[in-house]
Amino acid sequence: MDVTHHLAAQVGEALKEHDARLVVAESCTGGWVGEIITSVPGSSAWFDRGYITYSDGAKEDDLGVSGATLAAHGAVSEAVVREMAEGALGRAAAQVSVAVSGIAGPDGGTPDKPVGTVWLAWAGTDGDTRAQLSHFEGDREMIRKQAVLAALQGILDRLGGSD
Repeated sequence: MDVTHHLAAQVGEALKEHDARLVVAESCTGGWVGEIITSVPGSSAWFDRGYITYSDGAKEDDLGVSGATLAAHGAVSEAVVREMAEGALGRAAAQVSVAVSGIAGPDGGTPDKPVGTVWLAWAGTDGDTRAQLSHFEGDREMIRKQAVLAALQGILDRLGGSD
């Protein structure tokens, strides 16, 4: 079992211990977090749903991200990823959410937001939303995989289930 699948299994155990369900909102990872989560046998007991909101319009329509927030900060920003996490949580039968938005490359980077820039956020029904900025190295697949790992680890950290 590779580290990604091991982390996903740990996430499942932590969610079961907290009697909680998870919802994911993904942009640059394109559903990879949801795919890894659902690869764990029994995940239907603790995974509710996933949103792949690659475009700004999808972020607005599916998650309720404000057009004004997108215009002011861009899709790869703390403000947007927080709204993604909170919007997903508000639309799901879940108690925990994770959101990911970033620039996986090879194009799309700017001096302020170079390729490898990824924002993640975790929200809970307790009203606590936490965000994290990461700068990952490597090609598109490596950046996306590191974002998936960070998303999973952040869920564990939030639930206190990290070894």
